[in-house]
Amino acid sequence: MNGTERKNIIPGRTVDIVLKKDQRTGQLTRGIVKDILTNSPSHPHGIKVRLEDGQVGRVKTVHL
Repeated sequence: MNGTERKNIIPGRTVDIVLKKDQRTGQLTRGIVKDILTNSPSHPHGIKVRLEDGQVGRVKTVHL
């Protein structure tokens, strides 16, 4: 599922994110959503989230 829509992302769901340091390479990091940091209903680069391990990035893929 696409990570640009806030409605697709809920705490506890597994996602792939791009960390700020990995934006050039596009390397994905998998984790579980702890907090949703973007307030708007959508964002073209992905909704920003904090994972349970504390890493922050923009969601590229949502796993069901």
